Amino acid sequence: MSVHTPQIPQQGAAPIEIIAFCLGDQHFCLRTRSIREIRGWARTTSLPHSLPEVMGMLNLRGSVIPVINTTRKLGLGSSEPTERSAVVVAEIGGCVFGLLVDKVSDILTIDQAIVQPAPEMTSGFERSYVEGIVALSGDMICFLNLERMFPESVRQELAA
Repeated sequence: MSVHTPQIPQQGAAPIEIIAFCLGDQHFCLRTRSIREIRGWARTTSLPHSLPEVMGMLNLRGSVIPVINTTRKLGLGSSEPTERSAVVVAEIGGCVFGLLVDKVSDILTIDQAIVQPAPEMTSGFERSYVEGIVALSGDMICFLNLERMFPESVRQELAA
């Protein structure tokens, strides 16, 4: 994982810091403001009758948090963790949870003006989760919005 600021012409929009990660061969990113830490994969404990995307629970320094299979949450199938996998620990509205990702690739500062709107799509695409698309260094990065992925009703279920 590297941290750098790409050379992007300023277009008047405020810069934003993002964390980029991979799920399979696809690239995604999130704003860092909701990210508490990044940790290596550790085995989780199953939780009966939980949401389908919840892999299990993880002990994070004495606090038990749910770990979400991010691939499944996004409707891209389901992924199995490997030794290269990471758990991105996020907090939204007091709810702390982990997101399983295949690998964290970068922490970047980008100009908000380079975030393009997500294209109109039809079936099978949960556009409400997407804040936009970032075209950077030849890659297309899907910019996810955690608040939309985990609205209050879902956060209450995760905390239960």
